[in-house]
Amino acid sequence: MNCRCLGGFHVARSPQLRYKAGPAENGFRSIARARWVGHRVKCPRGTVLGTDSQHRGAAQLQVLQIIIGGMAQGCIYGLIALGFVLIYKATETVSFAQGELMMLGAFGGLAAMTLFGFPFWLAVLCSIVVMGAFGVLLERAVISPILGQPAFSIVMLTIGIGYVARGLITMIPNIGTETHTLPVPYKDQVWKLGTLVLNVEQMVVIVATAVLCAVLYAMFKYSKLGVAMQASSQNQLAAYYMGIPVKRLNGLVWGLAAMVAAVAGLLLAPITFVHANMGFIGLKAFPAAVVGGFGSLPGAIVGGLVIGVVEALSGFFLPEGFKDIAAYVVVLVMLMVRPNGLFGEKLRKKV
Repeated sequence: MNCRCLGGFHVARSPQLRYKAGPAENGFRSIARARWVGHRVKCPRGTVLGTDSQHRGAAQLQVLQIIIGGMAQGCIYGLIALGFVLIYKATETVSFAQGELMMLGAFGGLAAMTLFGFPFWLAVLCSIVVMGAFGVLLERAVISPILGQPAFSIVMLTIGIGYVARGLITMIPNIGTETHTLPVPYKDQVWKLGTLVLNVEQMVVIVATAVLCAVLYAMFKYSKLGVAMQASSQNQLAAYYMGIPVKRLNGLVWGLAAMVAAVAGLLLAPITFVHANMGFIGLKAFPAAVVGGFGSLPGAIVGGLVIGVVEALSGFFLPEGFKDIAAYVVVLVMLMVRPNGLFGEKLRKKV
């Protein structure tokens, strides 16, 4: 079946497909929705309809693009969840300030580019280094004095740190109350692979996450610092008796978590905007850490990818509103089926 619409909406007969086109996405014309539910085809003005197999291919291509977008968003969730896991493994506490650390990293990159005139890559490097130092100082000044107190106290403290950081940014005139665009060199660019159109901003997120995971793997596998961090995370008392500076490592872990959060903020900023409330995305990263297994670094990334893809697909196929709760539905299912997460270790205690 082939037809061409000359105006408005034209209804053509097809035995299998009902097609409704939506707005263009990522700056290019795309098929927005395809539903295999009836026998009518709806097409907008000037759209050429081909055979049923062509429509199936177009619908599959659209789903593939949605999955890639979900993977990019999932990488952001995974990076923030990585900070959750790093801090938890080192101190057995949960930091709910990771989203705000991500927000501070994005604002740091924005300030370096717009106020100081740094080129993009230098601004990224400066923002990451500054956030690493800030994480170390934060642990020394705020977290370290109350280690050993009930876990609830530390959790409430990290929540308070997040609110303070958000409030301080909001108080900055003409900056904290506005939304800003991070001027990156690859803004609004696309790659075309045949009929598949890829958003460069999303691909940068995926590639950068893969590179960062490789760097962290090499650090924990081959460097003395990484091996010492692993030893401290497994048994702090034994590591202390073996001469490992546990307190210093705790500060370095907080600095590393802040650096990872800054990378997540700098990768997310070109896709969305830089604003004071962007740290709320940490509420979606926490389910990613739970799904992957709260004690597993690879699980944090995998959990983020699962949450991102499920969220993207639910926003496309399910009614409006399901996208916002998809992450928490996945967490509930995971807790019922596998409480320790996908890569979580089963803990046994002798009594």
